[in-house]
Amino acid sequence: MRISARADYAVRAALQLAASRDDGPLKAEAIADAQDIPHKFLESILNDMRRGGLVLSQRGGNGGYRLAKPAESISIADVIRVVDGPLVSVRGVRPPDLSYSGPAESLLPLWIALRSNVRAILEGVSLADIASTELPPDISALTDTPGAWANP
Repeated sequence: MRISARADYAVRAALQLAASRDDGPLKAEAIADAQDIPHKFLESILNDMRRGGLVLSQRGGNGGYRLAKPAESISIADVIRVVDGPLVSVRGVRPPDLSYSGPAESLLPLWIALRSNVRAILEGVSLADIASTELPPDISALTDTPGAWANP
């Protein structure tokens, strides 16, 4: 699975908004500077997040962006889906829409299992979890498995 730059930037921007929730709206420039994200790219991402109902924008001198709902109710999966679409696809097709034959026939259940695990992880972690630096224990445990940090 690949996490696109767009998805990475969107999650980082959402986390910046979650961390400063009580400080009022944040300007895109402030988010871009704090997270080292190209400003124009971030504007496009924030626009998608606004259309997707994750952020609200406010114009004017005191304007900027803020989360549309509490950070506890926004999962990482929500953010990725808004900016990139489905979490797992094969050649741009969702796994249930695929079919294989012959020796590749049992590949479909593998893709479904992969999607299920990706969903479980990304839907099980909220912006608030990451902003508080406390991943849920079952997710945190995955980072302790042998080889988790290795690149084979």
